[in-house]
Amino acid sequence: MSDTTVADPNTLYDKADTTFVAIAAMLVFLMVPGIGLLYSGLSRRKHALSLLWCSLCVLGLCAIQWYFLGYSLAFSHNTKGSGFIGSLQMGAGHNMLFWGKPSVVTTVPDVLFAMFQLMFACVTTIILCGGSCERARLFPLMVFMFIWLTVVYCPIACWYWNPTGWLATLGVLDYAGGGPVHMSSGAGALAYALCLGKRNDPLTQKGMPKYKPHSVTSVVLGTVFIWFAWFGFNPGSAGAATIRAWYSFYNTNLCAATCSITWLFIDYVRFRKWTTVGLCSGAISGLVVITPAAGFVPLQYSFVMGVIGAFVCNFGMDLKNLLRIDDGLDVFSMHGLGGLSGAVMTGLFTHKDINALSGVDAAPIAGGWLNHHYVQLGYQIAGACATMAWSFVITVILLTAMNYIPFLKIRLSEEEEELGVDATEIGEFTYEEGAMYIPEPVRSKRSVQQPEPMSAIDDNIVSDSSHSDIVHNNNEKPVVA
Repeated sequence: MSDTTVADPNTLYDKADTTFVAIAAMLVFLMVPGIGLLYSGLSRRKHALSLLWCSLCVLGLCAIQWYFLGYSLAFSHNTKGSGFIGSLQMGAGHNMLFWGKPSVVTTVPDVLFAMFQLMFACVTTIILCGGSCERARLFPLMVFMFIWLTVVYCPIACWYWNPTGWLATLGVLDYAGGGPVHMSSGAGALAYALCLGKRNDPLTQKGMPKYKPHSVTSVVLGTVFIWFAWFGFNPGSAGAATIRAWYSFYNTNLCAATCSITWLFIDYVRFRKWTTVGLCSGAISGLVVITPAAGFVPLQYSFVMGVIGAFVCNFGMDLKNLLRIDDGLDVFSMHGLGGLSGAVMTGLFTHKDINALSGVDAAPIAGGWLNHHYVQLGYQIAGACATMAWSFVITVILLTAMNYIPFLKIRLSEEEEELGVDATEIGEFTYEEGAMYIPEPVRSKRSVQQPEPMSAIDDNIVSDSSHSDIVHNNNEKPVVA
């Protein structure tokens, strides 16, 4: 409840800081449809709308879960099980009239911090949906997202970001979500793809199916949304408009740019093409790699991280062929391996003076290898292993259990998959509006099967002018009178 000893609770917070975090939350919101556009463009045409649908569904579903359970389980002011999970002290808006100081960032009230962190939960969940690529049933997917957010994401977020979380107490560093967002969703997406099985393709019985993106334009547009939104994702994680926030801003852009260009040259050496999709993949991988380190490393090391991240994620895409898991959107290689490499390099390149740029708002740290704090690398690896193992194992258990429930079968039939998720599950299409299902009463079966084509009003007018020798019959080609 509110602090009744304060006449005006707004005096507890700096208005510039609260405005900064609010704007950052709005920017991160754009990342969710951006990822939907990216996934839609990378998929085949007959599945394209389902991935846009997922991005909108995530925004609604996660907001409900975050209100009732999520924020409290991750960021309550007390935790259970030695920092394993939070309590329900703030579930369903309980004690939310004011909420006092937030559990992590003392510069903003809990109600604002909850909104900011909701955007991170949404981003994590839409990344996870990439593992369902082109073959998942949508209702079981919704059920899975709600449960996964509760039993996988919330505990991991508590481990890293709640001051009493067990990884935070251990000393693991994660500035903006390399573990809770990227490693958890990457490992979860890999588990989802494993449980769904390989997409049906008679031409690739012995290998993994690989299809060309149906719209590189959508891939580019989605990447632009994501890159722009990341300027709220990382700087906003500073929790205040400090020099550290602007440092992370610069690190974010530099790593993404470096990784993008490095990836472009790697693709040219491997495939002799300057690929647009390669540029986009490199930019996103760079953004993932810098996320755990953006507020910890000096600028020159974000450049180094971009180069290393490009090699790790680019060649990591070949892992799905070795593992024989059909991760069609390469979620694990870009987010799982990108987050892992970023976490490891955070242990190497963290400098305590960068963290100190937050001033009194940040707790002091010992730094990484640059400060001769060599044990930090071990902490980072331990946190990464715990995160990926928890996400992968719990996801497999959850999906396996769901698949035994008749109305929660996770995969489409072979015939439905051939028709496409858009046709079988949604009844709407990205481009083919003429075949779209309209959820309205109809007067006849014929009107459902084939709508009457519309004609312009001019088609029904016969001119009396002597200059016209043509009569337009309705719905037919012009004929000479």
